[in-house]
Amino acid sequence: MAKTCFHGVFVSIAVTSLLLLQAEAPSPPPPAVYIFGDSTLDVGTNNFIPECAARADFYFNGIDFPYSKPTGRFSNGLNTADQIVRLLGLKKSPPPFLYLVNVPSNFQKNILQGANFASGGSGILRDTGKAKRVIPLEEQIQQFSTIRSNITNMTGSEEATDKILSKAFILISIGSNDMFEYLLDLSKPMSLAEFNATLISTYEYHIKTLYELGARTFGILTVPPIGCTPFARAVFTGNNSCSEPAQAMAVQFYFDVASSLEQFSSTVQDMKYSVGNTFLMTSVLTGDKLAFGLKNIAAACCGNGTYGCNQTFHPTQRASELVALTLFGAAEPIMVPMNFSQLLGVNI
Repeated sequence: MAKTCFHGVFVSIAVTSLLLLQAEAPSPPPPAVYIFGDSTLDVGTNNFIPECAARADFYFNGIDFPYSKPTGRFSNGLNTADQIVRLLGLKKSPPPFLYLVNVPSNFQKNILQGANFASGGSGILRDTGKAKRVIPLEEQIQQFSTIRSNITNMTGSEEATDKILSKAFILISIGSNDMFEYLLDLSKPMSLAEFNATLISTYEYHIKTLYELGARTFGILTVPPIGCTPFARAVFTGNNSCSEPAQAMAVQFYFDVASSLEQFSSTVQDMKYSVGNTFLMTSVLTGDKLAFGLKNIAAACCGNGTYGCNQTFHPTQRASELVALTLFGAAEPIMVPMNFSQLLGVNI
């Protein structure tokens, strides 16, 4: 796959889109943001799970965060969740749901502004990350259901809650860990085709559940080129080359998700969504890394990508910033059927 074939298209699309957005009317107030997913969006959820084995509350994580403090983000500084909400006009990310439940005095006020349910190491499938005691997507949605119940207690009616949640932004990034665990499982209890079908059908179920709970506006990140992460290079190939099976799974997932959301949205009248082709956008960024201020795209920040100091694979603060800008500024084939700016009416 030629990694630079979309470079000119990507740059012109992103720049043109951003210039047009700057000429538009001022953006509306930021929406409430509810965040679901894995370590790409986790801002500290796993810190509140004592038995959790997928943590980032230690050095080198957070080395470029204020005071060089590890926060539970799998990053040297801000992660993708932080960068996205900044572009929405929020000063900081919604806190982890598990933090909010530990601060009951501010719980009701904060849940109207959003919450982060993302748990590093989690997946779409219930058993993904189970050994590490993380929170799977199914349980994250159950936590969102708890928030809905609390909002209804405040408003006094389901209709009022529906109105509030219909204006919220649902951000989701998940799937990589499911694929890694499948590839690492030598017993292979199902074929690749069966696994892919199970993964997307479960994903569809979760999206429909969120819709039933009142969610109407979805921003979706699919799976990046996981076969080229330091972890995959070290474990699957051993010769610093990318794992083609992992790459193929990531590509297929994007097409499955885009098709699924297009089909589901056609059956309802009030759903809006934007899907980021995370595989393609990452390939563009890494294909011309120096142009985007990136130096090393193959090596882990420390170690070889298979032990604690790097927690296998994660983008740096700079890479997360570039991804967020792309999500808001690019057009097809990077973003379908629209980008985040168009989805949310945000002028960045």
